[in-house]
Amino acid sequence: MDDFLADVVAIEKTMVASVVEAGCRYVQIDAPGYTAYVDEPSLEAMRQRGEDPDVNLERSIDADNRILEAFGDAVSGIHLCRGNQRSMWHREGSYDAVAERLFGGLKHSRLLLEYDSERAGGFEPLRFVPKGTVVVLGLVSTKVPELESVDDLRRRIDDAARFLPLEQLAISPQCGFSSDVVGNLITPDDQKRKLERVVETARQVWR
Repeated sequence: MDDFLADVVAIEKTMVASVVEAGCRYVQIDAPGYTAYVDEPSLEAMRQRGEDPDVNLERSIDADNRILEAFGDAVSGIHLCRGNQRSMWHREGSYDAVAERLFGGLKHSRLLLEYDSERAGGFEPLRFVPKGTVVVLGLVSTKVPELESVDDLRRRIDDAARFLPLEQLAISPQCGFSSDVVGNLITPDDQKRKLERVVETARQVWR
């Protein structure tokens, strides 16, 4: 496993270095594997395979940090996903159980966290985010067409700000609108309205 992971890290570093060299100033790593550590069926599957979830978690954090060597002065982001296809989800569970190790261990400058439903739990785990790291709150769902209100989004940002200073917070959709070719059950017009709502909310909160 260690040899395999070393190869994966080398490949990812080459990919990151190539886009940075081409002029990209922000590179985001999608890391859906981390939500396995808050999802009991996924944890049980690891144990059934004879794996130690704690060892797996530490190995993953170390690997993602090694990729940062290729970023130079580009901004690094990492997105934790619970699944996003045909408006369905694959995992559930709050960040509480792994927040101290995960948020404190990852050295990326942006943590993009899904917070669009109760499956993600509360904002209390944000207290483990180090100073200087920005948490991008994925408050706007990419799965459903219903448009979130500015008032509700501002209220949730205020809730998060009880555990992390406002200057370390940002807002975004919870995931991509089309993580793969299948996409989600939401129209392009719905997507546009949601992106406009993200901008509208951000301008009101961080003006």
